[in-house]
Amino acid sequence: MLRVVLVHPQIPPNTGNIARTCAATDTELHLVGPLGFEISDRYLKRAGLDYWTYVKLRYHHSIAEFQSFWQSQEGRWIGFSTSGRCSYIKFNFHPNDWLLFGSETTGLPPDVLARCNTTLRIPMAQSGVRSLNLSVSVAVGLFEARRQLGYLEE
Repeated sequence: MLRVVLVHPQIPPNTGNIARTCAATDTELHLVGPLGFEISDRYLKRAGLDYWTYVKLRYHHSIAEFQSFWQSQEGRWIGFSTSGRCSYIKFNFHPNDWLLFGSETTGLPPDVLARCNTTLRIPMAQSGVRSLNLSVSVAVGLFEARRQLGYLEE
């Protein structure tokens, strides 16, 4: 089972939109603090609409807490970054991969990037555009992984 991990997300509507995507795809969503908002934030709830009951949400207070949890699980850390080593399209995803995304302002912290089994980038044609919106990046990465694994045929 694929999992999405947001490390230090800052913008509630992005996280809400990602939660909605995770609900629609039956994908676990892990939030790693500190967050730039409260879980009860009305913008977060609004962006997720009435789908929160379908979100498999786990909150970890720190990257150390998340890593301790992850160690009892299986799977690789796949970091998404503008400085990723490989295009996400050329990468072979596995069913137990953890797709890690950083905050909207700074991306994944260097220590988290160093722990990743690999880092991926989403290529962009316009060099003046630094990155995509976080919720778009998660959807692009998650749906490519799901496509490769045959989950879109469900």
